[in-house]
Amino acid sequence: MSWLIPAILTAFFVATQDAWVKRVFSDMDAPSMAAYPMLYSVPLLLVVFPFIVVPSLDATFYWTFLLGLPLNGVCFLLYIQAIRIAPLSLTLPYLSFTPAFILVTGLVFLGEIPNPAGIGGVMLIVAGCYVLNIDPRRMRLLDPFRALRQEKGSLLMLVVAFLFGFAAVLGKLSIIHSSPVYFAVSFFTCHNLLVPLFLVAIGRLKLRSLTKRPLQGIVAGGLLFAHVICHCIAISMTMAVYMISIKRFSILIGILYGKVWFREEQILIRFAGALMMVTGSIMILLLGQ
Repeated sequence: MSWLIPAILTAFFVATQDAWVKRVFSDMDAPSMAAYPMLYSVPLLLVVFPFIVVPSLDATFYWTFLLGLPLNGVCFLLYIQAIRIAPLSLTLPYLSFTPAFILVTGLVFLGEIPNPAGIGGVMLIVAGCYVLNIDPRRMRLLDPFRALRQEKGSLLMLVVAFLFGFAAVLGKLSIIHSSPVYFAVSFFTCHNLLVPLFLVAIGRLKLRSLTKRPLQGIVAGGLLFAHVICHCIAISMTMAVYMISIKRFSILIGILYGKVWFREEQILIRFAGALMMVTGSIMILLLGQ
């Protein structure tokens, strides 16, 4: 179980990065918020890169790698926008839908029929989504669904969860045709450099805006770097499904940050709903495939 420590640290660093970026950079637009952790992590990734063994690479690695760059770039920008405009406790739990979406796409495109555990996991995620949006002051049956429709940040994160379902497939193929450590470090080095440069090229980001808060940027970049390294270590030591299941607990840690740092309300109800969603996600990951 030596993999458990880096997996837990991965969850911690993911949640801490989200909370830090929201706390320090939320007065900026989403491209600037996203660019800070990406660009400030690049020097750290470049330092590590020469020490990584380069595996044998084939055409599958290259096309999945290249397709993954824009897809993950869109995901990260939408992700940052979601946590920027809405409470962490109402956005992060929707990442639990990613395994559920993978079950659906597997059924549609591959004819894979989920087993009872997978179906139960989906039902638990949907039930958790309902609980997440309950307002104790209004207990009408359909109010949680109306709240989801009205909360733009939650809807954005739902889109992110859907897109992550496809990004996860591409990432898995890239890892199979390389190695977990090589893929993660090489991919994030390219991704974290190219996405901000693309935003600059289309006029959505000004590089000089990223020099205004260098110390906060170093912290954000360091957290993203720590997330990537711990992820690599953990996933290289155990099955990916086990590691990702532990990483999902970043959602619950993020909700606690929402209470401590942002004084978000109705935390107990939202934590209960998120716990149901995380449990459903883990059921799908461990038993539903």
